[in-house]
Amino acid sequence: MARAFLLLFALVLSVPVRAAEQPTTGETIPVADLRPGQTGEVWTVFRGTKPEPFTVEVTGVIRNALGPGKSLIVCELTDERVQKMGATAGMSGSPLYIGGKLAGALSYQIQRFETVRYAGFTPAADLVEVQQRVAPSTSAPVADNTALPIRANDSFQPLRPVFTISGLSPAVADLFAPQFSALGLGPVALGGSLQSSSTDTTAPAVPPVAGDAVSVALTTGDITLAGTGTVSRVDGTHVTAFGHPMLSLGDVALPMCAAEIVTILPSSMQSIKLANTGNVIGTISQDRLSAVSGTLGPGPEMTEVEVNVSNIKGPARSLHFSVARHQQLTPVLVAAGVSQAILGSNDAGLSNGFILSSDVTFPAKQTLATRSLYAGPQGFQQGLGAFVKGLAQDLQNPYEKTFPHRVVFTVEPLEQNPAITLDLFQLSRTTAHAGETVEATISWRDYQGEAHRQTVGIPIDPAWVGKTLQVIFAPGDVIDDLTGRPQLISAAQLRSFDAYLAAQRDSRAEDGLFLTVVEKTRLFTDETVSVPDAPGSIERIAHAADEARFQHREAVLPLWERHLLDGKLSDAAIRRSLQVVE
Repeated sequence: MARAFLLLFALVLSVPVRAAEQPTTGETIPVADLRPGQTGEVWTVFRGTKPEPFTVEVTGVIRNALGPGKSLIVCELTDERVQKMGATAGMSGSPLYIGGKLAGALSYQIQRFETVRYAGFTPAADLVEVQQRVAPSTSAPVADNTALPIRANDSFQPLRPVFTISGLSPAVADLFAPQFSALGLGPVALGGSLQSSSTDTTAPAVPPVAGDAVSVALTTGDITLAGTGTVSRVDGTHVTAFGHPMLSLGDVALPMCAAEIVTILPSSMQSIKLANTGNVIGTISQDRLSAVSGTLGPGPEMTEVEVNVSNIKGPARSLHFSVARHQQLTPVLVAAGVSQAILGSNDAGLSNGFILSSDVTFPAKQTLATRSLYAGPQGFQQGLGAFVKGLAQDLQNPYEKTFPHRVVFTVEPLEQNPAITLDLFQLSRTTAHAGETVEATISWRDYQGEAHRQTVGIPIDPAWVGKTLQVIFAPGDVIDDLTGRPQLISAAQLRSFDAYLAAQRDSRAEDGLFLTVVEKTRLFTDETVSVPDAPGSIERIAHAADEARFQHREAVLPLWERHLLDGKLSDAAIRRSLQVVE
């Protein structure tokens, strides 16, 4: 008898135990059919790419928790693994099955430091609602229709997707932390990229299933920034994920990427998944209250960015990445990539300063070129806000449905710091006769270097007789401002995209100082083009017709000008009076 029992026990042990099978039915269970005590399974990836189940028990439903008709399913996390770590950032969207039917997606952290772990789930009907919204064209720029983020507190908040960034050094990531946070991208966790190239849009041989890890990317390539969560539902080529918004952007065109989970970092406050972002597998077209949704296939059109950095003592290097087209996101993400090229390497060749040139290519081969000079990496950091603001102005286009196809930056290191100290600026006389020459003497010192002196002759034009003038020695942006060119041009001041690009090009060089003879005047402006002393009747008629387009202001009119000390940087701004007599 004992022998027979042992043989039977051995036979039982020899039968392989079947792994848990994930439900494949597309059926959903309505919230009205849920009851406390029901047992469910949640599928998610703990490590690698294969989803696994963990058990939960339905506690109840909070009606209208997120707004009218938007309820939240509350479940106790009964699985021992998850009970220890709680709902984890990166589990966002993990599908909940009850009786083999989809009930919802893991989406909200209910409490922190609780003794028993609970989580909130977005109902399946809300996931379907997002999936059924019409997707915008993937070739169009993302509209600036940012929705208000969900209000939350420490006790009740959405499980944010794990925003990971690869290709940026910690120093650069810290530098951009305030900008990332303002865009809803913080905190950014350690992450990696498995992408084979920045333009790889080939879908994988095996399409994703519910429970798989998935990333929504903002940049791809050498620099990758993506939010990683979990697939909630797959219906043919339609994929719904996250169970809550990523950035509440509404209609979007963002790359959907495969993802790999490296591990889970448990924490009493907020556990988090570490993830690698994979290749592009489709396009996310909706970023809504209840989920993100998109379709499998090619990724959206993006702005290609190339950053080329010369090296005085070594080989040149380049960064290539693609950026999603969005008015707020694009400038910051592009600037982060440029900053990585400048600040985030072992090269010391940029310590003295560098020239940063950019070429922005729009459709129909329209281009916009800029050139900026910086005195060392510290100078770039100090001007970072102005850099992002200026780039935002270049990339935003309020006149046509277009967006830059490509942006190329070139970084050229300088062998000497371009900052100088101005010691002297004086005129040989303050009163001059027509036909004479007034000499301007300039003395300056290089950065930790030798002293220099230069004399420039200012020819006195007979037309200046009787005028009280000023001689200004200042940087180009100061002269631009004094002569009536606004630093920021509002959309209402212009009437076409060509006029917008022309206005962007019409500025003085950023390096060196300008020696300018000016007289005070009253400027009449038409689409940023200024003329002095327009008749008052014309001004009144034009201003009444279009107040934004036609404006007037007190300014100065340049009569003579020279660009001096090119390749140098100084913030000096000096004025001297000059009177011309017969």
